[in-house]
Amino acid sequence: QLHVAESGGGLVQPGGSMRLSCEASGFTLDYYSIAWFRQAPGKEREGVACNNKFATTNYADSVKGRFTISRDNAKSTVYLQMNNLKAEDTAAYYCAVNVECFESPGTWASRDSSWGQGTWVTVSS
Repeated sequence: QLHVAESGGGLVQPGGSMRLSCEASGFTLDYYSIAWFRQAPGKEREGVACNNKFATTNYADSVKGRFTISRDNAKSTVYLQMNNLKAEDTAAYYCAVNVECFESPGTWASRDSSWGQGTWVTVSS
């Protein structure tokens, strides 16, 4: 069974940085693509960053140049480094495994994707 769990959320000031972690268990991370998504209150879930098993990455336009997705297969962990955070980045952040890192973030997840429980990120002064 594919299981992922997020950690690292919290409160950060605008312009600050934060790193989220997504720990994988029950499978070998090397063979899977993983993506980060977020959902703000009253808004639909949106793809943020995707990293496939070949380490190719795709990003939503709203986070390009500010967010970086990376993986450490030895630690079975995928990271999301978020810099220059803005109030509009406030959301619950989720990681999902068994995704496809197509160009459009709206096409990354499928019925076969497995999701974590999410971690909240609040950007506020």
